[in-house]
Amino acid sequence: MNQLDALKLHTTVVADTGDFLQIAAFRPQDATTNPSLILKAVQKPEYAPLLADTVAQFRNKPLDEQMDRLIVRFGCEILKSVPGRVSTEVDARLSFDANASFTRGERLIEMYQAQGIPTDRILIKVAATWEGIQAAQRLEQRGIHTNLTLLFSFCQAVACGQAKVQLISPFVGRIYDWAKKNAGSAWVEADNAGANDPGVKSVRAIFNHYKKFGIATEVMGASFRNVGQITALAGCDLLTISPDLLAQMTANDAAVPLALDAQAAKALDLPPVNYDEAAFRFALNEDAMATDKLAEGIRGFVVDAVKLDKLLLGA
Repeated sequence: MNQLDALKLHTTVVADTGDFLQIAAFRPQDATTNPSLILKAVQKPEYAPLLADTVAQFRNKPLDEQMDRLIVRFGCEILKSVPGRVSTEVDARLSFDANASFTRGERLIEMYQAQGIPTDRILIKVAATWEGIQAAQRLEQRGIHTNLTLLFSFCQAVACGQAKVQLISPFVGRIYDWAKKNAGSAWVEADNAGANDPGVKSVRAIFNHYKKFGIATEVMGASFRNVGQITALAGCDLLTISPDLLAQMTANDAAVPLALDAQAAKALDLPPVNYDEAAFRFALNEDAMATDKLAEGIRGFVVDAVKLDKLLLGA
């Protein structure tokens, strides 16, 4: 049994890619996309016809609608290769507009429905800003399930649980990146690996809180830098993994013991935590890493969304 198959005994594996031609080889349950992954895929020659066809059909529509049509087209293709769900992201430029994020999420679902895709196979992906969480809460109340992304802090996770969102994506690798850069020459890799990795520790705290207090929101670790981060989270509800790391795990037959245990978490002595808007904003502001990485992540997705706009205009 290879590492990937061993991991699947504990955790639902999700493919973190827009390259739907790669997905079938790894047999993941679900798949996730974002503007950066779609941009990377759409620039490959094998996907050029898909871009051209989408633009040809919707050239007279507003650019934001063309963008959504393109990402839904990718989502429909991905769903041919996975038995579960695909996450499709709301434009990151709407990250601080709850009403606009809600409306865009509804439109994405309508586009999928028009292609015959059931709503329960789609997760609408929204940045875990306060406004994004409120938009997600409204979408959930409409029966539209959500995936809260760019999540770096415990307060973001708590607020998402309060909003009863379907799933959160805490970014393990980006937390690790920040901690390593911040430590500079004092960083010792061996002391911050596996269970001691700062990104892994963040996800473990969120997972334990959710299981302790019976919060149904699924935890999906994301943004991995190495296989050690993945195996240190075996037992997490889901893990979304890039094709490169999936391939590494397929080529390795090392054991993958259970690392996160939902039953054990229920016995932990943890305090209940809740946030209103003011407390959430203060807690996020107090967390320099989360503040930096959330802002940086939104900016990065916006840059790639603008590049996608230009590709659409030039197609």
